[in-house]
Amino acid sequence: MGAAIHGDCPGIGDACAMSEFFTRLRYFFRPRPSSDLDDELQFHLEEATQANIAAGMTPEEARRQARIDFGGMESAREQTYAQRPGWWMETVLQDVRYALRGFRRNSIFTITVVATLTLGIGATTAVFSVVDPILFRPLPYAHADRLVSVGLVQSLETQEFTLGGFFFDWQRNQKPFEALTSEGAVSRECDLTERNPEQLHCMPVLRNFLTTLGVAPILGRNFSAVEMRSNGPDVAMISYALWKSRFNRSPKVLNQLIDIDGSQVRVIGVLPESFELPDLQPADVLMPLALDEAQQHIVNGSIGFPMRTFARLKPGVSIAQARTEFAPLFNDIQRIIPPQLRRSFQTDFHLRIRSLRDRQMQDASLIAWVLLGSVLAVLLIVCANVASLLMAHGATRRRELAVRAALGASRVRLARQALVEAFLLSIAATVAGCILAEVLLRIFIAIAPASIPFLAQAHLDLRIILFTVIVSVVCGALFGLASVLQKPSWRPQNDRTVASGSLAKIRQWLVIGQIAASVVLLTGGLLFLRSFWNLQHQQMGMRTQNTITVTVTLPHQNYDTAERQMAFFLQFENLLRFAPGVNSVAASDSVPPDPGHQIFFSSIATATRPATLGRTGGLVSSRLVSPKYFRTLGIPVIEGRGFQLDDVNSSEHFVVLSKQLATRLFPGKNAVGDRLQFHINADVGKVNTPWYTVAGVAANVKNDGLAGPEEPEYYLLRRDRAEDWSDNYRRTEVFILRTTLPPDVISRWIRAQVAKLDPIVLVNIETLTQRVSTMAARPRFETALVGFFAATGLLIALLGLYGIVAFIAIQRTQEIGVRMALGATRFNILRLILWQGGRLIMGGGLLGLGIALALARVLKGMLFSIGPYDPLSFLSVAILLGVVALSATLIPARRAMYIDPMEALRHE
Repeated sequence: MGAAIHGDCPGIGDACAMSEFFTRLRYFFRPRPSSDLDDELQFHLEEATQANIAAGMTPEEARRQARIDFGGMESAREQTYAQRPGWWMETVLQDVRYALRGFRRNSIFTITVVATLTLGIGATTAVFSVVDPILFRPLPYAHADRLVSVGLVQSLETQEFTLGGFFFDWQRNQKPFEALTSEGAVSRECDLTERNPEQLHCMPVLRNFLTTLGVAPILGRNFSAVEMRSNGPDVAMISYALWKSRFNRSPKVLNQLIDIDGSQVRVIGVLPESFELPDLQPADVLMPLALDEAQQHIVNGSIGFPMRTFARLKPGVSIAQARTEFAPLFNDIQRIIPPQLRRSFQTDFHLRIRSLRDRQMQDASLIAWVLLGSVLAVLLIVCANVASLLMAHGATRRRELAVRAALGASRVRLARQALVEAFLLSIAATVAGCILAEVLLRIFIAIAPASIPFLAQAHLDLRIILFTVIVSVVCGALFGLASVLQKPSWRPQNDRTVASGSLAKIRQWLVIGQIAASVVLLTGGLLFLRSFWNLQHQQMGMRTQNTITVTVTLPHQNYDTAERQMAFFLQFENLLRFAPGVNSVAASDSVPPDPGHQIFFSSIATATRPATLGRTGGLVSSRLVSPKYFRTLGIPVIEGRGFQLDDVNSSEHFVVLSKQLATRLFPGKNAVGDRLQFHINADVGKVNTPWYTVAGVAANVKNDGLAGPEEPEYYLLRRDRAEDWSDNYRRTEVFILRTTLPPDVISRWIRAQVAKLDPIVLVNIETLTQRVSTMAARPRFETALVGFFAATGLLIALLGLYGIVAFIAIQRTQEIGVRMALGATRFNILRLILWQGGRLIMGGGLLGLGIALALARVLKGMLFSIGPYDPLSFLSVAILLGVVALSATLIPARRAMYIDPMEALRHE
């Protein structure tokens, strides 16, 4: 029979293989010849019957024995088809058609499964797209796993830095690295003044900067040795974005002169499109960091140019080994440190070497792992829910499967059918899940803060889609197997009896797992919610409503002296005083809750307390403000007075202290009238500040971000003297306006006035409420996402709980009828069903609370004014779960109460 089907191959080699391939295709696409096959099987059955008659059997006995020897017709038909080429394709297509018919008959079940699975796959894919660039994105450097950040950290600077005074010694004497290179500590704002002026970010780098990173210009060349000299030619490499926007990607940009900060600079190269600085600072232009090594070693109070340093590890050298080998060079820094600074160096400075990925991501990695864990918990709940639904659906089909098994279907055949059904559901959910993931991803990016790196670059790419497909296939396999764990048998009594078999236990454990995962998500979500509430409703110490901030940045080439900067800012401030709807105007170098400039408490001297060497007592913030600063922001002056207009022209120096700083400097007495001095460089023997008279004491203000503690602070008056403007190296001033007009109206007026004064001056206008809200964007984002996952997980878990309790109630219909016939009341029935659901709720709740307690410490650094083991949060989750879950259980339980005993006893 097999030979008749296959035939003989007419060719040899490739010709035979091609013939076999087309034969399989022909048989695959040709309609199944069921009538021919039935005729052939009937022929063989008749032949066997005739042989038995010839052996002396009666016709009835001969036919019976022939059927016994031949086996079932369905089984024979399946075995015969198994001999045909492409038979498995036909079988799979038959399973697909059968599954689709079944889905159409059970449309509510199908929609529920696909919708649930779509939510899980969509949320998982979207969040994986968000965390992928943070946790798994390959860095745009050659062998990026060997790149590290190297430098010192201390109280005032928690990011690694180096100084020219010891960098060259490090570079020359280090052993664990193939190369050591540096960039400037911060990218400076520079002005491109040709044609349409625009402000850029320029970063000075060493000659080996790109080669250490494993990056080469896509156009042009790197810096030469001559160009790295202090008196070398002015050259630059520009970013791909600048090349595209400014020069239309023209190769003629090479050797072209561009005007930066009033100087002619020659373009020698274009950076790759994917290039980014290792510390993620913005950079439109790279320029030579021309350092004279001999000058960097001067010890008279200066220890060199501040830089950020990066290195490439030698093959096989770990970060821990690099720290050990580098330690002697770190200890040797004391040789160039002034003696009076060495003690503080030993206690406050530390060497740090960490991977470049850790340097870039920092605390963003933690929230990324939290989000990934949250969405995986949702996916776990979804998988458990769908598996439970499929198992319950399989239980209702037990009679159908038993009939198919009795007709000759093997267990493998039934398992394949179940897997095909599960895969079809998974495929449909995958397509819908990808669409949902794209929608969710756009929402996440829209509400995400800029402080989370690379989030704006998140998108669905081939890797993400492959991840989605893998998740779908795995889920499909698990769901399909869950439906065929038990061999079907013809036992009708199983259909309406208590679900006490292995599958029932598995379904109950799945519900317990869903509830436990929901408790973990709810606990995290509630902790984040309470933390965000505390953050949003804390006392700021100032007025934020109806207050606008105007940040003005002057271009370098036109305002390169303190006198020019002062003239522009005073003229602009005078214009703002006459702005429509403006009640008060003040100026400052910064605005809370942003931190101001910081010094150490130990560097402040009073008449009875001299400044001390070292860096002790914590940090103190400072701001340089105009006279109406306190009035405009609504900061109360609780002792003495604030600054007055007459103080602007006075030769005397005044200071206003925060209440916290006044209490520390002058404990138990009124600070007004006392004097103090700021020894900014006391450690190196320099005192360059005058004595200040305390004019007043102001209330404490939130001045270290929203999540940081309030720091002691002092305010200096910015007078109409150039000496008070000489430290404004960023050429930036913030003007604060209290106004009665809508922000958009006053913004248009301000921009028009700035354009009249100087059209190339940059202006940023926002309300103080927006400024504070922007600082809360990251915790708001974290809270929204974790809360969304918690609510989603709870909803799906409750649906699973409702389904299992309803299924139990249906399974026990006959038992309920018997109980009611024997005298059980409806309350007894209600208690019976509620107990079934209550055990699941209690088991899942206790398991979830235990897991939540074990994981809560991970969130410690992400919470504000609340501990990770907050009793109220855990108690609230328990109460919420109990109320909502019992409500979901009560619906099927109440339905079971009103079962008619006579109908239940007739129920089959």
